[in-house]
Amino acid sequence: MPIEIKVARFHELSNTELYQLLQLRTEVFVVEQDCVYQDMDDKDFDSLHLILLLDKNIAAYTRIYESSEASHIGRVVVKKENRKNDLGRLITKESIDFCESVYGKQDIIISAQLYLLKFYSELGFSSEGEIYLEDGIKHIQMRYVFS
Repeated sequence: MPIEIKVARFHELSNTELYQLLQLRTEVFVVEQDCVYQDMDDKDFDSLHLILLLDKNIAAYTRIYESSEASHIGRVVVKKENRKNDLGRLITKESIDFCESVYGKQDIIISAQLYLLKFYSELGFSSEGEIYLEDGIKHIQMRYVFS
């Protein structure tokens, strides 16, 4: 199965790519997780969109942006039928590497769903702060510090 990684700014995404990645985010974050919230926000315009293509179809996705405090990886999502292929781990590692190549060794912050704490910890993230509700789902802030 040929895997390809594509990174694009918002204006570089084709209409089809934008539709497919928003469809994937909605399938998982709204329908599957039964969470009514506004997925599309203004951060998409200024983010880099990292897309993992499997046989030329979007299988996983992250959104990357920078603040004055750190780099951020968000909207980490894997198509349901591709989760058994460990693509979540692959796209997260690719996103970390991409952050380092673009922003240098500055910390990376994620807002992790609490049930994924072990997953992100295994990838080098450390939890910080208290558990909080975001759109009715328990989250915790996590930080990746380059050694």
